[in-house]
Amino acid sequence: MEFFKIRRDIPFMENALVFNVVSFLTFVAAVFFLVTRGLHLSVEFTGGTVMQVGYTHAADVEGVRRTVADLGYADVQVQNFGTASDVMIRLPAQKGVSSAQQSERVLSALKAADQGVTLHRTEFVGPQVGEELATDGLKALAMVVAGIVIYLAFRFEWKFAVAAIIANLHDVVIILGFFAFFQWEFSLAVLAAVLAVLGYSVNESVVIFDRIRENFRRYRKMNTVQIIDNAITSTISRTIITHGSTQMMVLSMLLFGGPTLHHFALALTIGILFGIYSSVFVAAAIAMWLGVKREDLVKGGSRKEDPNDPNAGAVV
Repeated sequence: MEFFKIRRDIPFMENALVFNVVSFLTFVAAVFFLVTRGLHLSVEFTGGTVMQVGYTHAADVEGVRRTVADLGYADVQVQNFGTASDVMIRLPAQKGVSSAQQSERVLSALKAADQGVTLHRTEFVGPQVGEELATDGLKALAMVVAGIVIYLAFRFEWKFAVAAIIANLHDVVIILGFFAFFQWEFSLAVLAAVLAVLGYSVNESVVIFDRIRENFRRYRKMNTVQIIDNAITSTISRTIITHGSTQMMVLSMLLFGGPTLHHFALALTIGILFGIYSSVFVAAAIAMWLGVKREDLVKGGSRKEDPNDPNAGAVV
């Protein structure tokens, strides 16, 4: 399915160096903010108090969030838990204040606003648990990266694997850089979004790499730069349809999903936008600079010539 068809190839690789310099500077800036500011980790990573309260009626989650925020908790997580009348509250740890003191203070404030609230449970998530979650998150990220490299190396060629993983890590670091610069809360939901962006970005790279491989088999008179430009140009319509529809859904979550989904949708929005950019200008350009050629992807064998193919009969 195509919304439009571009008749003339766009010379993307002609400006590849300029775009990659911009990418490199953006990457360096992201690393700088990660080192100097660090991530604003959520309760799951730093430890804190988890409360579950129940109401005799449907809970006003926004009202609960405002009440808790008025106590001085800037990044408290408030969401429905199970039913509309049950609410889970995650409070960051405070120095010199015990978990019991935190829960008593919050419960008193909630009762002052609504007498129909009761405390179902409260528990403390210790720093050790937070450290384990952070370690497990890094392990998950490393396994995803390794899996992508192995998959692309077997499906295409090691040059494509290297190009794709550099482009995908570029997306991940830039997402983290945004969260470090603006000090947005980095939670497990955001980590899930980062892992989703990795898979989403590699999918776009695979589509372009697949077309590059097919072009090497079909257009025998084209050089590598022309092959890559044609591959990207011919997949633009598909890219607009796929990413446009996905971005509309993610923007809906960002605008209407409320605070619970806000940072998750924000990470996806940034990741999708940079994923498109990196697949075109970073991954394809790096593969070109690594010296990918027809012999890397078309190994032996012969295929039946298409009599309508203007390149038929050309010598490689």
